[in-house]
Amino acid sequence: MSFLDHLEELRWLLVRSSIAIVICACVAFTFSSYIFENIIFAPTKTDFFTYRVFCDIATKYDLDKSFCAAKFPFSLQSRTMDGQFSTDIWTSVTAGIILAFPFILWEFWKFIRPALYDKERKNAVGFILSTSLLFFLGVLFGYYLIMPLSINFLGNYQISTVVENNIDIDSYLSLIKTTVISCGLVFEMPIIIFFLAKIGLVTAEFLRKYRKYSLVIILIIAAIVTPPDVVSQLIVTIPLMILYEVSILIAARMNKRKLKEEANG
Repeated sequence: MSFLDHLEELRWLLVRSSIAIVICACVAFTFSSYIFENIIFAPTKTDFFTYRVFCDIATKYDLDKSFCAAKFPFSLQSRTMDGQFSTDIWTSVTAGIILAFPFILWEFWKFIRPALYDKERKNAVGFILSTSLLFFLGVLFGYYLIMPLSINFLGNYQISTVVENNIDIDSYLSLIKTTVISCGLVFEMPIIIFFLAKIGLVTAEFLRKYRKYSLVIILIIAAIVTPPDVVSQLIVTIPLMILYEVSILIAARMNKRKLKEEANG
């Protein structure tokens, strides 16, 4: 295929992916009332699943009991005439992107498939399933762990009793979107390392060498988004370190396979 043919394929990839996002966004818009009440605003309610679990843990081990509060000291506001409408639209678009993620992956796979070996092409289903699974696990991790911890900390943080937390709905939704999508992408670490190791940009030795620095960064992130107790920080830190260790194993396997292929000529 010529360069222009590749551009044409890329154009249709973007077109089909955009159509999939629009369709999923329309479906999400149809169920927007349910999405807002039972998903988006759920972490602002103290009976949210995560708060109940953390409250039980805090009560049992005599830790920070801010998760046991009867109500968070903040309210959500829309400060523009079209605020709630535009919020509904853009939230539906975000939901559309998340829901269409497996289809977008499939389109991306079809685009790069001609450049792959026959053996690699047979792994298409495994690639789509594993990548989608990791992404949705990351989204759930962000929603059920990072979001509640962030809302609990930021919602209760107070510099003075004079200041009230009247939070703009855009600010709240921005926090949710950034958190869940970022976590979804972070959970793609093993997949990213797989491809980087495959082309020789990353090795297992490199990842092992910088393991301690990665741990420090993860601990800092955990300290920022969690209350000041060890249990909460460990709950955030452990899954991220597991992902890092899995990435090392993947890189080691890819490096070993690459050396074997070079030895065989």
